[in-house]
Amino acid sequence: MTWSELVLPSRLFSGHHRRNEVDMSVETVLVTGASSGIGRELARCFAADGCRLVLVARKRHALQALADELRQAHQTQAEILPADLSEREAPARIFGHLEANGTRVDVVVNNAGFGAYGQFAELPASRQLDMVQVNVTALTHLTRLFLPGMLERRRGGILNVASVAGFEPGPLMAVYFATKAYVLSFSEAIAEELSGTGVTVTALCPGATATNFAEAAKGRFSRRFQQLAMSAESVARIGYRAFRKGQVVAVSGWRNRCLAFSVRLGPRSLVRKIARRFNVASYGA
Repeated sequence: MTWSELVLPSRLFSGHHRRNEVDMSVETVLVTGASSGIGRELARCFAADGCRLVLVARKRHALQALADELRQAHQTQAEILPADLSEREAPARIFGHLEANGTRVDVVVNNAGFGAYGQFAELPASRQLDMVQVNVTALTHLTRLFLPGMLERRRGGILNVASVAGFEPGPLMAVYFATKAYVLSFSEAIAEELSGTGVTVTALCPGATATNFAEAAKGRFSRRFQQLAMSAESVARIGYRAFRKGQVVAVSGWRNRCLAFSVRLGPRSLVRKIARRFNVASYGA
């Protein structure tokens, strides 16, 4: 889906409130990649807490179904913005639209992202560059656009979905692992910069999670991987609680916490080999 397919609503939050009727005491939360998986479950967590939602993803029908569900289940307001974050101008257009409608975003959940399985030299360059655009550039741009307003109000936060992949190199998924290392490092750095400002930053680092990630990565999930995978709902709840507590790094599940700790102790040459074997066993044909 291209940006030209985006139809912006004439009323704020799907027609429920006009600009001068928005309750500014209620948190507004922007969630990218909200149409499925962890993003959808995070949107449900925030909605259950009484927040209004701005839902961003490429799939309009999935977004609309989620918005309808959240309105019915929690009587919350939800606006959908179908957009493709692999398009360079998408973050600025999202920000500009919300600014024009007087929507003050208090929390940004940067969840959108995807991976690709295969040899770096053989995977299409365009797909890998799109991955960097979505996983890194769009995340950075959205954070930079919305953060000044949060600082001015001295409240709000950023929840970035990283991965345990960010703790190690990932042969056969080289670009994906590298993008998640960026998200983790970036999140920790700005969290320290924002200390004492009233604005928090959390990096959620899931491991194996039952989503459509493998399909998008053009790989498969092995039976063993599926047995170890946490549900997207469980991961989202861990991330949500960590964000509300102001925790900077949240690794979901004890196995993943052990992994994140162990790779810091092992020789890098060994970590690389283990990561490659894991990727082959988990995603390989």
